Amino acid sequence: MKLDKNNHILVTGSAGFIGFHVADRLLRDGHTVVGLDNMNDYYAPELKYSRLSLLQRFPNFTFHQADIGDVAMLRDLFEKNEFGAVIHLAAQAGVRYSLENPQAYIDSNVAGFVNVLENCRQYRTPHLVYASSSSVYGLNVRTPFSEDDSVDHPISLYAATKKSNELMAHVYSHLFELPTTGLRFFTVYGPWGRPDMAVYKFTEAIFAGQPIDVYNQGKMKRDFTFIDDVVEGIVGVLDCAASANPLDDLTSPATARAPFRLYNIGNNKPVELMNLISTIEETVGKKAVMNFLAIQPGDMIETCANIDRLHSIISFQPQTTIADGIKQFVRWYKDYHSL
Repeated sequence: MKLDKNNHILVTGSAGFIGFHVADRLLRDGHTVVGLDNMNDYYAPELKYSRLSLLQRFPNFTFHQADIGDVAMLRDLFEKNEFGAVIHLAAQAGVRYSLENPQAYIDSNVAGFVNVLENCRQYRTPHLVYASSSSVYGLNVRTPFSEDDSVDHPISLYAATKKSNELMAHVYSHLFELPTTGLRFFTVYGPWGRPDMAVYKFTEAIFAGQPIDVYNQGKMKRDFTFIDDVVEGIVGVLDCAASANPLDDLTSPATARAPFRLYNIGNNKPVELMNLISTIEETVGKKAVMNFLAIQPGDMIETCANIDRLHSIISFQPQTTIADGIKQFVRWYKDYHSL
């Protein structure tokens, strides 16, 4: 499928971190983007409205403040637009928050996702690209994580809902020949990032001279992936919708006889938590006050993405080092907070 610029692209979660950057890129490329976001208060809505204000400068952008669980609203949106693709990034995010408010994850990540799938099916959307997560790898210990690995042992409700998204997408691909592509994101960071993520939280605390919580005594690794590299991957797969393959041997969860695919989007270069902190310290110019704690329920010790599959179809190769990425984030943080 070659994406036609005459078709509209729906980006759910368009005022969120990744959704904002994806919508911005598509708009700059000349596409017409319809944004959807419920602007909830999981973190400061002011940050979401600030992102949104930048998108609203584009004449080829329209925005709807609504929830993906609103059946009538979403049907009306699909009825009035011919979507050449849907990029579904709206979700209840956060591993730890799923311990406090599990119902929010069922409402958004399960029921809301079914609503998106149903409308893509009924209005024959040419390609649905949706957000999964590296969290699905759960108790897997062999790294780098491969899409060929089993993901049957998630350790958070958030991860379980993301695996459920992959399973439901396969059902719709199989029954209705709906092309779906699931993207397993690995710890995305960068300008306009989420305040509940480590890079933002650590930067904020170091500037303020406040202690940061360092879990598992700092003995953790994350495959930090810069937002610009992630956007390249998302935009790259839009024109790479899978075709049905009746000869698929069903040995990998990442492929299917249906038009269904899964890809990791990561950096393939995990960073030790203590190295991340020292990089932020050097960039900010202040030392962190650290509060060492035991590992939290639902946390994974290490993540690392095998990105061979994505590289094979779009030559995906992250370009941003952790040092450069942190510099760009801190520069944005200081500007946004007028420091």
